[in-house]
Amino acid sequence: MRVNCLHVAIALIALLVRRSVGFSSTTGGDTFRSSYIEISATAANDDRASYIDNDATISEDNPLRVIIAGGGIGSLVVANSLCINPKMSIQVLEKTDQSKRLAGPIQLGSNALAVIQEMDSSIFKNITSSITSIGDKVNGIKSGITDDWYSQFDLASPCGDIPYSGVMERQTLQQIYFDALPRGVVEYGDAVVSYEINSDGYGVRAITESGRIVHGDCLIGADGIWSSIRSTMRDEPVRGEGSGCTYSGYTVFDGELAYDSIDNGEVGYKVYIGPKQYFVACDIGNGKYHWYAFMAKPEGSSIEEDKPNGTSVYLQNIFDGWAHDIKDIIQSTVEKDIGQRDLYDQAPSKKWTDGNVALLGDSVHTMMPSLCQGGCQAIEDAYVLVEELNSVSSRDEIEIKLRTYARRRVVRSAVVQGLSRFASDIIIRGFDTPAKIRKIEDGTIKFENCNYAGVVTKLLQPILPLFFGIQFTFLFSGWRNNSALDLNSALRLLLVGGAILLICSGIVEESALFAGLGFEGLLGLDLDINIGSVFKTSNDVFDISDIVDAFVHKLVPNES
Repeated sequence: MRVNCLHVAIALIALLVRRSVGFSSTTGGDTFRSSYIEISATAANDDRASYIDNDATISEDNPLRVIIAGGGIGSLVVANSLCINPKMSIQVLEKTDQSKRLAGPIQLGSNALAVIQEMDSSIFKNITSSITSIGDKVNGIKSGITDDWYSQFDLASPCGDIPYSGVMERQTLQQIYFDALPRGVVEYGDAVVSYEINSDGYGVRAITESGRIVHGDCLIGADGIWSSIRSTMRDEPVRGEGSGCTYSGYTVFDGELAYDSIDNGEVGYKVYIGPKQYFVACDIGNGKYHWYAFMAKPEGSSIEEDKPNGTSVYLQNIFDGWAHDIKDIIQSTVEKDIGQRDLYDQAPSKKWTDGNVALLGDSVHTMMPSLCQGGCQAIEDAYVLVEELNSVSSRDEIEIKLRTYARRRVVRSAVVQGLSRFASDIIIRGFDTPAKIRKIEDGTIKFENCNYAGVVTKLLQPILPLFFGIQFTFLFSGWRNNSALDLNSALRLLLVGGAILLICSGIVEESALFAGLGFEGLLGLDLDINIGSVFKTSNDVFDISDIVDAFVHKLVPNES
């Protein structure tokens, strides 16, 4: 790229890293803080020798002691891979009882399946025998009112030689990983509520809900959106105002049922769009479907909003006049199988580590479920973290390896967070039934839904397939995280996404639109990047990747 493109390139990067995302600032509920200050360390079993006096060299006789807070998918992937290494000692501490693990399906994108395949071929084989492929089927957006296809996704072409996306029961996925672990690695029923770092030697003290102290060389906080590890690391509440996690402005209803759909086996998932809400139906295999109804509601509406005739009737009324399939699916779902939850997310942050402590998954990059990438990004975290920890030969290296993990993941995960929020805002706030002009039998012209939102939705129709192709290429091609950001895909996302932003600028406020860039939490710091350093030769040719590298090193430096 020549020097006369420098200002354009810098402007693009500046747009990525300087614009405010505008995530919802609405919060609610009480403020909660970690309860470690109420725990008496002297009353707990506190072996100071195991905490401080430990040789730096890692060996089979003196293994690296890794504590993982949380027993979700990301932590189980980490534990499974590290347990293979004889120089590792792994302990997973999960809050809930084993019988209370999260139910419902999880969508595994091609990027997540590629990671699993590379990390453990036997685990991958067990997963593929239980998964329902959707990447080789028709997927896309339909008009919620007319039931016509609006735009279809191509999930196959962006895959290349990696597996197609699929969906499976979350409990089945967890059980596959749990069964592969040595007995005793996962402990249920005692959550980590705080930690302390030893400043006089090697070690982290993980303090549990029961008051027990667990000693390790490093601690991984994979304890979900309301993370006690993040709370301790950033000195902020676990939840509520100041926690970094805010109500998105959206609530979701969901349900599961056996359903004889007319397009069963041909269509993977359908997103029905309409004014201020949308409905998703996904084939999860064996004649079953899982559905979601997203809408803009005040926080706490699941409790405060009156539904005298039950949730099913409530939803049937909301989607009255929409496609017949939607009402039929809702009616066919047993009332007790319909749930509702408010959706929370957090702005991207540069604070992933604290000494020998690191965050993983929802604890550091909670995202909207629009792209089904929450679990997938946790699996990518696990892949990079395992690579870095497996390369540690001395305890002196742990901190810098965790920072390298953060540098490799911080920008890509932030972009996925932003894209997920972008998708929710555009679909709910921007889309409507597409405008249509048609000639009826008597020869007159009929204008249908030719309001501003309907016209905008129609204008976006030819652009979206291009955007989806770029988006899924970005998601599926960068799973190794060898560089901070896939610049080729990112710049194409920016250009095509920018066109969508311009078209939608009249119906969605700017703060929501720029959520798609996903960088609010990475902003506000003085980058102090020497632009002159990116020039490679005397003829002023430069490599734009150096700007990104400089940015990432400013976010997560090698040294304190």
